[in-house]
Amino acid sequence: MRALVSARMGADFTRLWTASAVSNIGDGVTMVAGPLLVASITTDPALVAGAVFVQQLPWLLFSLISGAYVDRLDRRRLIVVVNLFRAVALAALTAAVATDTVTVAVIYTVFFLLGTGETLADTAFGAFLPAIVAPDRLTGANTRLSATFTIANQFAAKPLGAWLFVIAAAAPFGVNALTFAVAAALVAKIRQVPAPVSGPHRTRLRADIAEGVRWLWGHRLLRTLAVSMGLANVAFCAAFAVFVLYTRERLGLSDVGYGFLLITFAVGGLIGTTVAASLQKAFGTTAVLRAGLIIEVVTHATLATTTTPLLAAAILIIFGIHSMVWGVIVVTMRQRVVPPGLLGRVASVYSLLDLGGAALGSLLGGLLAQIWGLTTPFWIAAAAMAVITAVAWRPLREATTA
Repeated sequence: MRALVSARMGADFTRLWTASAVSNIGDGVTMVAGPLLVASITTDPALVAGAVFVQQLPWLLFSLISGAYVDRLDRRRLIVVVNLFRAVALAALTAAVATDTVTVAVIYTVFFLLGTGETLADTAFGAFLPAIVAPDRLTGANTRLSATFTIANQFAAKPLGAWLFVIAAAAPFGVNALTFAVAAALVAKIRQVPAPVSGPHRTRLRADIAEGVRWLWGHRLLRTLAVSMGLANVAFCAAFAVFVLYTRERLGLSDVGYGFLLITFAVGGLIGTTVAASLQKAFGTTAVLRAGLIIEVVTHATLATTTTPLLAAAILIIFGIHSMVWGVIVVTMRQRVVPPGLLGRVASVYSLLDLGGAALGSLLGGLLAQIWGLTTPFWIAAAAMAVITAVAWRPLREATTA
Protein backbone atom coordinates (compact mmCIF):
# COMPACT_ATOMS: atom_id res chain seq x y z
CA MET A 1 0.00 0.00 0.00
CA ARG A 2 2.77 2.41 0.93
CA ALA A 3 4.59 1.74 -2.34
CA LEU A 4 1.36 2.20 -4.33
CA VAL A 5 0.67 5.59 -2.75
CA SER A 6 4.27 6.65 -3.33
CA ALA A 7 3.99 5.77 -7.01
CA ARG A 8 0.74 7.70 -7.45
CA MET A 9 1.45 10.78 -5.35
CA GLY A 10 5.16 10.71 -4.69
CA ALA A 11 7.42 9.87 -1.80
CA ASP A 12 7.00 13.35 -0.33
CA PHE A 13 3.27 12.80 0.13
CA THR A 14 3.97 9.44 1.75
CA ARG A 15 6.22 11.16 4.29
CA LEU A 16 3.62 13.83 4.95
CA TRP A 17 0.87 11.23 5.22
CA THR A 18 2.89 9.12 7.64
CA ALA A 19 3.73 12.18 9.72
CA SER A 20 0.02 13.00 9.90
CA ALA A 21 -0.84 9.46 11.00
CA VAL A 22 1.83 9.41 13.72
CA SER A 23 0.94 12.84 15.13
CA ASN A 24 -2.80 12.06 15.02
CA ILE A 25 -2.23 9.05 17.24
CA GLY A 26 -0.36 11.26 19.68
CA ASP A 27 -3.04 13.96 19.57
CA GLY A 28 -5.79 11.43 20.24
CA VAL A 29 -3.88 9.93 23.16
CA THR A 30 -3.51 13.35 24.79
CA MET A 31 -7.14 14.22 24.03
CA VAL A 32 -8.23 11.34 26.27
CA ALA A 33 -5.44 11.49 28.85
CA GLY A 34 -5.61 15.26 29.38
CA PRO A 35 -9.04 15.38 31.04
CA LEU A 36 -8.15 12.25 33.02
CA LEU A 37 -5.03 13.98 34.32
CA VAL A 38 -6.94 17.10 35.36
CA ALA A 39 -9.65 14.97 36.99
CA SER A 40 -6.96 13.17 39.01
CA ILE A 41 -5.95 16.53 40.50
CA THR A 42 -9.32 18.24 40.95
CA THR A 43 -13.00 17.30 40.95
CA ASP A 44 -14.11 20.80 39.93
CA PRO A 45 -16.10 20.36 36.65
CA ALA A 46 -15.18 23.86 35.50
CA LEU A 47 -11.46 23.15 35.84
CA VAL A 48 -11.80 19.82 34.03
CA ALA A 49 -13.72 21.45 31.17
CA GLY A 50 -11.20 24.28 31.11
CA ALA A 51 -8.47 21.91 29.94
CA VAL A 52 -10.33 21.49 26.64
CA PHE A 53 -11.12 25.19 26.37
CA VAL A 54 -7.53 26.41 26.81
CA GLN A 55 -6.41 24.23 23.91
CA GLN A 56 -9.18 25.66 21.68
CA LEU A 57 -8.68 29.27 22.77
CA PRO A 58 -5.60 29.92 20.57
CA TRP A 59 -7.72 29.31 17.47
CA LEU A 60 -9.92 32.23 18.46
CA LEU A 61 -6.97 34.41 19.43
CA PHE A 62 -4.33 33.59 16.82
CA SER A 63 -5.85 31.84 13.79
CA LEU A 64 -5.72 34.91 11.52
CA ILE A 65 -2.21 35.81 12.70
CA SER A 66 -1.03 32.23 12.21
CA GLY A 67 -2.47 32.20 8.70
CA ALA A 68 -0.49 35.33 7.84
CA TYR A 69 2.77 33.80 9.09
CA VAL A 70 2.07 30.56 7.21
CA ASP A 71 2.00 32.63 4.01
CA ARG A 72 5.21 34.47 4.98
CA LEU A 73 7.41 31.58 6.08
CA ASP A 74 8.75 28.35 4.66
CA ARG A 75 5.83 26.01 5.38
CA ARG A 76 7.85 22.80 5.55
CA ARG A 77 10.30 24.31 8.02
CA LEU A 78 7.44 25.83 10.03
CA ILE A 79 5.77 22.43 10.47
CA VAL A 80 9.06 20.90 11.59
CA VAL A 81 9.84 23.67 14.12
CA VAL A 82 6.30 23.69 15.57
CA ASN A 83 6.26 19.90 15.95
CA LEU A 84 9.58 20.01 17.78
CA PHE A 85 8.25 22.83 19.97
CA ARG A 86 5.19 20.72 20.86
CA ALA A 87 7.41 17.72 21.58
CA VAL A 88 9.43 19.79 24.06
CA ALA A 89 6.26 21.13 25.74
CA LEU A 90 4.88 17.61 26.14
CA ALA A 91 8.21 16.31 27.40
CA ALA A 92 8.09 18.97 30.12
CA LEU A 93 4.57 17.92 31.05
CA THR A 94 5.67 14.27 31.10
CA ALA A 95 8.47 15.12 33.52
CA ALA A 96 6.10 17.09 35.76
CA VAL A 97 3.63 14.21 35.92
CA ALA A 98 6.37 11.62 36.49
CA THR A 99 7.85 13.63 39.37
CA ASP A 100 4.42 14.35 40.87
CA THR A 101 4.90 18.12 40.55
CA VAL A 102 2.17 18.73 37.99
CA THR A 103 -0.55 21.28 38.73
CA VAL A 104 -3.66 22.45 36.90
CA ALA A 105 -1.81 25.65 35.98
CA VAL A 106 1.03 23.62 34.41
CA ILE A 107 -1.45 21.53 32.42
CA TYR A 108 -3.29 24.62 31.21
CA THR A 109 -0.03 26.27 30.15
CA VAL A 110 1.13 23.24 28.17
CA PHE A 111 -2.27 22.74 26.54
CA PHE A 112 -2.42 26.42 25.57
CA LEU A 113 1.03 26.10 23.97
CA LEU A 114 -0.10 22.95 22.14
CA GLY A 115 -3.16 24.76 20.83
CA THR A 116 -1.06 27.70 19.71
CA GLY A 117 1.28 25.37 17.86
CA GLU A 118 -1.72 23.69 16.29
CA THR A 119 -2.92 26.96 14.73
CA LEU A 120 0.40 27.20 12.91
CA ALA A 121 1.07 23.55 12.07
CA ASP A 122 -2.43 22.61 10.91
CA THR A 123 -2.77 25.74 8.77
CA ALA A 124 0.69 25.21 7.27
CA PHE A 125 -0.07 21.54 6.63
CA GLY A 126 -3.14 22.31 4.51
CA ALA A 127 -1.33 25.07 2.62
CA PHE A 128 1.75 22.90 2.05
CA LEU A 129 -0.09 19.92 0.52
CA PRO A 130 -0.70 21.48 -2.95
CA ALA A 131 3.05 22.11 -3.25
CA ILE A 132 3.82 18.37 -3.20
CA VAL A 133 0.67 16.86 -4.76
CA ALA A 134 -0.56 17.51 -8.31
CA PRO A 135 -3.95 19.30 -8.57
CA ASP A 136 -5.69 16.24 -10.01
CA ARG A 137 -4.48 14.16 -7.02
CA LEU A 138 -5.62 16.54 -4.28
CA THR A 139 -9.00 14.88 -3.70
CA GLY A 140 -7.32 11.51 -3.24
CA ALA A 141 -4.67 13.00 -0.97
CA ASN A 142 -7.21 14.78 1.24
CA THR A 143 -9.33 11.63 1.38
CA ARG A 144 -6.38 9.56 2.60
CA LEU A 145 -5.45 12.18 5.18
CA SER A 146 -9.05 12.33 6.44
CA ALA A 147 -9.26 8.54 6.66
CA THR A 148 -5.99 8.47 8.57
CA PHE A 149 -7.30 11.06 11.00
CA THR A 150 -10.46 9.03 11.62
CA ILE A 151 -8.66 5.73 12.14
CA ALA A 152 -5.69 7.05 14.11
CA ASN A 153 -7.30 9.83 16.14
CA GLN A 154 -10.87 8.66 16.61
CA PHE A 155 -10.52 4.87 16.82
CA ALA A 156 -7.00 3.76 17.74
CA ALA A 157 -5.72 6.60 19.92
CA LYS A 158 -8.57 7.02 22.39
CA PRO A 159 -8.54 3.54 23.95
CA LEU A 160 -4.73 3.62 23.76
CA GLY A 161 -4.66 6.92 25.66
CA ALA A 162 -6.87 5.61 28.45
CA TRP A 163 -4.85 2.38 28.69
CA LEU A 164 -1.53 4.24 28.86
CA PHE A 165 -2.87 6.56 31.56
CA VAL A 166 -3.91 3.58 33.70
CA ILE A 167 -0.43 2.06 33.34
CA ALA A 168 1.39 5.31 34.15
CA ALA A 169 -0.09 8.80 34.21
CA ALA A 170 2.96 10.26 32.45
CA ALA A 171 3.03 7.67 29.66
CA PRO A 172 0.44 9.17 27.26
CA PHE A 173 2.18 12.54 27.21
CA GLY A 174 5.57 10.98 26.67
CA VAL A 175 4.16 9.00 23.74
CA ASN A 176 2.66 12.17 22.27
CA ALA A 177 6.01 13.97 22.61
CA LEU A 178 7.66 11.12 20.71
CA THR A 179 5.03 11.21 17.93
CA PHE A 180 5.64 14.92 17.34
CA ALA A 181 9.40 14.35 17.17
CA VAL A 182 8.93 11.53 14.65
CA ALA A 183 6.52 13.66 12.59
CA ALA A 184 9.05 16.50 12.54
CA ALA A 185 11.77 14.14 11.29
CA LEU A 186 9.52 12.83 8.51
CA VAL A 187 8.51 16.28 7.29
CA ALA A 188 12.14 17.42 7.40
CA LYS A 189 12.95 14.77 4.78
CA ILE A 190 10.50 16.26 2.28
CA ARG A 191 12.23 18.05 -0.58
CA GLN A 192 12.47 21.83 -0.48
CA VAL A 193 9.66 23.54 -2.39
CA PRO A 194 9.41 27.16 -3.56
CA ALA A 195 8.12 29.68 -1.02
CA PRO A 196 4.64 31.20 -1.56
CA VAL A 197 4.69 33.56 -4.52
CA SER A 198 3.65 36.65 -2.58
CA GLY A 199 5.33 35.71 0.67
CA PRO A 200 8.79 37.28 0.99
CA HIS A 201 8.06 41.01 0.66
CA ARG A 202 5.24 41.79 3.07
CA THR A 203 4.94 44.99 5.03
CA ARG A 204 2.41 44.96 7.87
CA LEU A 205 0.78 41.92 9.45
CA ARG A 206 -2.59 43.65 9.59
CA ALA A 207 -2.45 44.30 5.84
CA ASP A 208 -1.60 40.66 5.19
CA ILE A 209 -4.57 39.47 7.24
CA ALA A 210 -6.91 41.96 5.58
CA GLU A 211 -5.77 40.78 2.15
CA GLY A 212 -6.73 37.20 2.97
CA VAL A 213 -10.13 38.21 4.37
CA ARG A 214 -10.87 40.40 1.33
CA TRP A 215 -9.92 37.63 -1.10
CA LEU A 216 -12.21 35.14 0.61
CA TRP A 217 -15.08 37.62 0.87
CA GLY A 218 -14.72 38.47 -2.81
CA HIS A 219 -15.03 34.83 -3.90
CA ARG A 220 -18.77 34.14 -3.85
CA LEU A 221 -18.60 30.35 -3.61
CA LEU A 222 -15.92 30.13 -0.92
CA ARG A 223 -17.63 32.93 1.01
CA THR A 224 -20.88 30.96 0.91
CA LEU A 225 -19.18 27.77 2.06
CA ALA A 226 -17.29 29.50 4.87
CA VAL A 227 -20.27 31.41 6.24
CA SER A 228 -22.59 28.42 5.85
CA MET A 229 -20.32 26.16 7.87
CA GLY A 230 -19.60 28.83 10.45
CA LEU A 231 -23.34 29.23 11.08
CA ALA A 232 -23.85 25.46 10.82
CA ASN A 233 -21.30 25.00 13.61
CA VAL A 234 -23.28 27.39 15.80
CA ALA A 235 -26.37 25.23 15.21
CA PHE A 236 -24.53 21.93 15.59
CA CYS A 237 -22.66 22.79 18.78
CA ALA A 238 -25.72 24.42 20.33
CA ALA A 239 -27.54 21.12 19.89
CA PHE A 240 -24.68 18.83 20.88
CA ALA A 241 -23.54 20.85 23.89
CA VAL A 242 -26.12 18.89 25.91
CA PHE A 243 -25.68 15.61 24.03
CA VAL A 244 -24.58 13.63 27.08
CA LEU A 245 -27.74 14.67 28.95
CA TYR A 246 -29.84 14.08 25.84
CA THR A 247 -28.64 10.48 25.54
CA ARG A 248 -29.42 9.77 29.19
CA GLU A 249 -32.78 11.49 29.58
CA ARG A 250 -34.19 11.31 26.06
CA LEU A 251 -32.73 8.04 24.75
CA GLY A 252 -32.36 6.28 28.10
CA LEU A 253 -28.76 5.25 27.51
CA SER A 254 -26.09 4.51 30.09
CA ASP A 255 -22.66 6.14 30.06
CA VAL A 256 -21.39 3.16 28.06
CA GLY A 257 -24.23 3.64 25.59
CA TYR A 258 -23.30 7.29 25.29
CA GLY A 259 -19.73 6.27 24.44
CA PHE A 260 -20.91 3.88 21.74
CA LEU A 261 -23.20 6.53 20.28
CA LEU A 262 -20.24 8.91 19.98
CA ILE A 263 -18.39 6.30 17.93
CA THR A 264 -21.09 6.56 15.25
CA PHE A 265 -19.58 9.88 14.14
CA ALA A 266 -16.25 8.17 13.54
CA VAL A 267 -17.92 5.22 11.76
CA GLY A 268 -19.71 7.61 9.44
CA GLY A 269 -16.54 9.60 8.90
CA LEU A 270 -14.61 6.49 7.91
CA ILE A 271 -17.32 5.53 5.42
CA GLY A 272 -17.28 9.07 4.11
CA THR A 273 -13.59 8.91 3.25
CA THR A 274 -14.22 5.85 1.07
CA VAL A 275 -17.14 7.32 -0.88
CA ALA A 276 -16.29 11.04 -1.15
CA ALA A 277 -14.61 10.89 -4.56
CA SER A 278 -17.19 8.46 -5.96
CA LEU A 279 -20.14 10.58 -4.83
CA GLN A 280 -18.59 13.72 -6.27
CA LYS A 281 -17.94 11.99 -9.59
CA ALA A 282 -21.37 10.37 -9.80
CA PHE A 283 -23.58 13.30 -8.76
CA GLY A 284 -21.42 16.40 -9.14
CA THR A 285 -20.04 18.76 -6.52
CA THR A 286 -23.11 21.00 -6.33
CA ALA A 287 -25.53 18.12 -5.72
CA VAL A 288 -23.33 16.58 -3.03
CA LEU A 289 -22.91 19.87 -1.14
CA ARG A 290 -26.63 20.63 -1.33
CA ALA A 291 -27.45 17.14 -0.10
CA GLY A 292 -25.09 17.72 2.82
CA LEU A 293 -27.05 20.77 3.93
CA ILE A 294 -30.30 18.79 3.74
CA ILE A 295 -28.71 16.03 5.85
CA GLU A 296 -27.90 18.65 8.50
CA VAL A 297 -31.57 19.69 8.67
CA VAL A 298 -32.81 16.09 8.79
CA THR A 299 -30.26 15.12 11.45
CA HIS A 300 -31.34 17.81 13.90
CA ALA A 301 -35.04 17.24 13.23
CA THR A 302 -34.67 13.48 13.72
CA LEU A 303 -32.81 13.88 17.01
CA ALA A 304 -35.42 16.37 18.19
CA THR A 305 -38.24 13.87 17.67
CA THR A 306 -36.85 10.39 18.26
CA THR A 307 -36.51 8.45 21.49
CA THR A 308 -35.05 5.39 19.74
CA PRO A 309 -31.28 4.90 20.17
CA LEU A 310 -30.91 2.88 16.96
CA LEU A 311 -32.53 5.61 14.87
CA ALA A 312 -30.32 8.21 16.53
CA ALA A 313 -27.25 6.08 15.79
CA ALA A 314 -28.28 5.63 12.14
CA ILE A 315 -28.78 9.35 11.52
CA LEU A 316 -25.48 10.15 13.24
CA ILE A 317 -23.66 7.72 10.94
CA ILE A 318 -25.22 9.48 7.95
CA PHE A 319 -24.22 12.82 9.44
CA GLY A 320 -20.66 11.56 9.90
CA ILE A 321 -20.53 10.51 6.23
CA HIS A 322 -21.76 13.95 5.18
CA SER A 323 -19.25 15.76 7.41
CA MET A 324 -16.30 13.90 5.97
CA VAL A 325 -17.47 14.18 2.34
CA TRP A 326 -18.14 17.90 2.74
CA GLY A 327 -14.75 18.43 4.37
CA VAL A 328 -12.80 16.61 1.67
CA ILE A 329 -14.58 18.46 -1.14
CA VAL A 330 -14.29 21.92 0.39
CA VAL A 331 -10.64 21.60 1.44
CA THR A 332 -9.69 20.32 -2.02
CA MET A 333 -11.65 23.10 -3.71
CA ARG A 334 -9.94 25.72 -1.56
CA GLN A 335 -6.49 24.31 -2.32
CA ARG A 336 -7.23 24.48 -6.04
CA VAL A 337 -8.73 27.94 -6.38
CA VAL A 338 -6.89 30.01 -3.75
CA PRO A 339 -3.54 31.48 -4.92
CA PRO A 340 -0.59 29.69 -3.21
CA GLY A 341 0.52 32.84 -1.41
CA LEU A 342 -2.92 33.24 0.21
CA LEU A 343 -3.68 29.66 1.20
CA GLY A 344 -2.66 30.07 4.84
CA ARG A 345 -4.69 33.22 5.42
CA VAL A 346 -7.83 31.98 3.68
CA ALA A 347 -7.65 28.70 5.63
CA SER A 348 -7.24 30.65 8.86
CA VAL A 349 -10.46 32.58 8.20
CA TYR A 350 -12.24 29.24 7.80
CA SER A 351 -10.77 28.05 11.09
CA LEU A 352 -11.85 31.20 12.87
CA LEU A 353 -15.43 30.85 11.60
CA ASP A 354 -15.53 27.13 12.42
CA LEU A 355 -14.23 27.41 15.96
CA GLY A 356 -15.90 30.72 16.65
CA GLY A 357 -19.21 29.18 15.63
CA ALA A 358 -18.52 26.10 17.74
CA ALA A 359 -17.69 28.16 20.82
CA LEU A 360 -20.78 30.38 20.44
CA GLY A 361 -23.01 27.37 19.82
CA SER A 362 -21.73 25.55 22.90
CA LEU A 363 -22.56 28.55 25.07
CA LEU A 364 -26.03 28.98 23.55
CA GLY A 365 -26.93 25.28 23.68
CA GLY A 366 -26.62 24.98 27.43
CA LEU A 367 -28.72 28.11 28.01
CA LEU A 368 -31.44 27.04 25.58
CA ALA A 369 -31.68 23.56 27.08
CA GLN A 370 -31.77 24.94 30.60
CA ILE A 371 -34.64 27.29 29.81
CA TRP A 372 -36.76 25.31 27.32
CA GLY A 373 -35.65 21.67 27.55
CA LEU A 374 -33.17 19.26 25.95
CA THR A 375 -34.80 19.02 22.53
CA THR A 376 -35.10 22.79 22.02
CA PRO A 377 -31.51 23.24 20.72
CA PHE A 378 -32.12 20.49 18.15
CA TRP A 379 -35.35 22.12 16.92
CA ILE A 380 -33.65 25.51 16.66
CA ALA A 381 -30.68 23.93 14.87
CA ALA A 382 -33.02 22.25 12.35
CA ALA A 383 -34.80 25.56 11.65
CA ALA A 384 -31.53 27.46 11.36
CA MET A 385 -30.08 24.92 8.95
CA ALA A 386 -33.24 25.07 6.83
CA VAL A 387 -32.72 28.82 6.43
CA ILE A 388 -29.00 28.38 5.71
CA THR A 389 -29.82 25.73 3.09
CA ALA A 390 -32.29 28.02 1.35
CA VAL A 391 -29.85 30.96 1.25
CA ALA A 392 -26.86 28.87 0.12
CA TRP A 393 -28.75 26.80 -2.45
CA ARG A 394 -28.28 29.11 -5.45
CA PRO A 395 -24.63 30.13 -4.84
CA LEU A 396 -23.68 26.44 -4.59
CA ARG A 397 -24.38 26.12 -8.32
CA GLU A 398 -20.91 27.58 -8.85
CA ALA A 399 -19.30 24.59 -7.11
CA THR A 400 -19.56 22.49 -10.26
CA THR A 401 -17.19 24.78 -12.15
CA ALA A 402 -14.77 25.43 -9.25
